[in-house]
Amino acid sequence: MTTLRPVPRRGVPGVASSGRLVGVDVARSLALFGMMAAHVGDVAENVDWADPTSFGAVVNGRSAALFAVLAGVSIGLVSGRDRPPGPPDIGRVRARLALRAVVVVVVGLLLMTLQTPVYVVLPTYGALFLLALPVLRWRPWALLLLAVACAVAAAPVALAILPLYAEAGMFGVQLGLVYPVVTFATYVLVGLAVARSRPGSAPPTPGRHASGAWAVLVGGDSMRQVLLLVSGIVVAAAAYLIGNATAPIPSDTTYAFPGVPFVPSGSDAGQTFAQVFLSPLDHSSSIVDVAGTAAVAVAVIALCRLLVDGHGPFVTRIAFPLAAVGSMPLTVYALHLVVIALWPDMPQGPSTWWGFVVGAVLFAMVWRRFLGRGPLERLTARIASAVPAPTS
Repeated sequence: MTTLRPVPRRGVPGVASSGRLVGVDVARSLALFGMMAAHVGDVAENVDWADPTSFGAVVNGRSAALFAVLAGVSIGLVSGRDRPPGPPDIGRVRARLALRAVVVVVVGLLLMTLQTPVYVVLPTYGALFLLALPVLRWRPWALLLLAVACAVAAAPVALAILPLYAEAGMFGVQLGLVYPVVTFATYVLVGLAVARSRPGSAPPTPGRHASGAWAVLVGGDSMRQVLLLVSGIVVAAAAYLIGNATAPIPSDTTYAFPGVPFVPSGSDAGQTFAQVFLSPLDHSSSIVDVAGTAAVAVAVIALCRLLVDGHGPFVTRIAFPLAAVGSMPLTVYALHLVVIALWPDMPQGPSTWWGFVVGAVLFAMVWRRFLGRGPLERLTARIASAVPAPTS
């Protein structure tokens, strides 16, 4: 959710400010469009590769995971990229991120009061910002080890907290059950590791023209993005192959609940173990689900960066409609839930989804062109600015 710098209110539309990675904004827009599809697109519950009409179900789980991995990337980008500062500046960074987290949680709670049939991710999202504060200076390998531990613990923790929600209503189940904190911590840690692992690069130095420095950085970063793309594809393919071979998705998932492992009645001990830890079912919190969706997210981010960043103003202009949406994710996410709340008899399907996509793009382009940063992003930045900016 966190953006890097205000976008200039004047200038050529589509030309990014020197501090932005436009490919990351494009990836954010894809995450938003995917969640819109899950909310209003009437997509299938699960992908059946023999049935093309079910392919839209690919957004289930993966869009929210991409959103969360991008949260980790954003945290890394605003806290020093590959070189997080030491004391006392890191304390100011943590304080600013904490204020941003509080705003995100409050916005999420307000959106939950709209009582839409959508599980709101923002309260968990904000909580993860807070949980990431102690590990801001960890090395990428340490972040990934912690992510692996969270992925292994995700399903048991989700099952352990399930009894706490036995009497919870729609409002209550959204606070830590549908989007389990341990499960989504994996995504944030992976994203933070991605933002931190930029060997041999350095952020623009004070007094140096930032655009020149970033041109060198982005150009030298291409191989790393290729490696991330290939790694994401390989890990995702391996995870889903293992999952489908050892714990095929049951034919009837009517009673499956988002965020919680689903074990069909009549399963023996071996089948239960496989479904809890190895199921490829979306939102099941299994190791396969978490690893697969995290890997897909990393691959999408790397692909967006390869296609957009470092290719000059022409490509940036072409990407501007998507980048504009991705530059104000908190605003666009909130607005799409407000529209759902104001349109109780809204038809579900591809046409409705396209309406949301086109509306989001037009709104974001106009706002970004003439007003710069999104309204909720501007509010968040203003509140965070109550803490003095780091000195370096």
